[in-house]
Amino acid sequence: MKKIEMVLTGVVVLTVAVSAMAVKPLDDYSFIRGACYGGWRGDKATIRKELGYARKLQLNSTRIWLSPRGYQRNPEGFIGKLRNYVRIAHSLGISTMPILFNGNSLNPQTLRPESWPQQEAYVKAVVEALKDEPGLLMWDIMNEPSYNDYYRLAPEEELPKREAQIKEFLAHFCKVVKTLDPVNATTIGHTFPKDIELCPDVDVFSFHDYLSTRRKVENNYVLAESISRKYNKPLINSELACVCRANPYDMAIEICERHKIGWYVFQLMISGGWADVHGLVYPDGTVRDPSIIAAIYGWHRNRDLNTSIKENPNREGHVQKALDQLKTALAVGTQGRRSSSTDDILEASEYCANLLEAAQMVPMHEPPTDRIQFWRSLPPEKRDQEAIRKFAYELGQTLKEWCNIF
Repeated sequence: MKKIEMVLTGVVVLTVAVSAMAVKPLDDYSFIRGACYGGWRGDKATIRKELGYARKLQLNSTRIWLSPRGYQRNPEGFIGKLRNYVRIAHSLGISTMPILFNGNSLNPQTLRPESWPQQEAYVKAVVEALKDEPGLLMWDIMNEPSYNDYYRLAPEEELPKREAQIKEFLAHFCKVVKTLDPVNATTIGHTFPKDIELCPDVDVFSFHDYLSTRRKVENNYVLAESISRKYNKPLINSELACVCRANPYDMAIEICERHKIGWYVFQLMISGGWADVHGLVYPDGTVRDPSIIAAIYGWHRNRDLNTSIKENPNREGHVQKALDQLKTALAVGTQGRRSSSTDDILEASEYCANLLEAAQMVPMHEPPTDRIQFWRSLPPEKRDQEAIRKFAYELGQTLKEWCNIF
């Protein structure tokens, strides 16, 4: 049996069993809760650590980018690392969807049939290495075949020709993969739902969504679902969520879950070239935004003004107590001497900062407690006392303003 499962603290979170001898792919992939992952070439210890974060998040699949060039540089080493990764992931209850080609970096020369034999050799080596691995979920023939300069920037009169080239390439390699592995499912990770019909000869339809408002995202799903029904094929979203595209994880995952579609966020780790706009977990296991983690577990922010209840940090008088402590710490004596140490000022500052952060009254892009922790990490003699005093004063003013204390 091919089995995808995850067990945390003795509780089965998700179990899906599929016969390794199945004559057709699944009808429903809504069970997928995955992440794109770029670290499959790493050492075993790092892979286990980072996939351990995925398991802790109850994720059950990863989507990984392969490369013909990477294979050609060192075929044996490439296949060895790939097989090693799939087996480690499977041992942790995490399946793998390998991507054979990347349309983002599409070289037009690779679309020409005369170049296909070399690429077929690469595909054959990869497919034969993994097709019987129980951790293999499905094959992604190409990531975003329409999202490259060759297609997007084509002169109007050239567009039909270039589109036909891409279609021919996709259809050919879908057939190659299916011939080599008639059991495991195939898909293509399209940039937009409308691109799905570039090549419907796959087992599972897949699209990406990075749109910027709820209405646009909803419309994307409606279109994708209509194409799925037209061809009677299952649907997944294999990339979603990006900070710089106004497609926050909380919104993207919530809408996808509502449509009961399996998903892969981009990406598992906060590292590499996309670290400033993508990622769930830092290499040390900390996170940048707990709301992202909450969304993965199925918890989403209440945005209903009729039911949401705003925090009241001064309900038990702690705002006033914190301000009094801060005032004492910042006090200057009659002869202009400062009576408190920076430790005292930072202690009072943290009292205020914790109230502001817990009540969501300050931006969390750089929480006040970050700076407090930084200053505390320095020896007292190396701390910038004036900067600390200014920070503490401004923190007190922010707390007073939010709580209407004059």
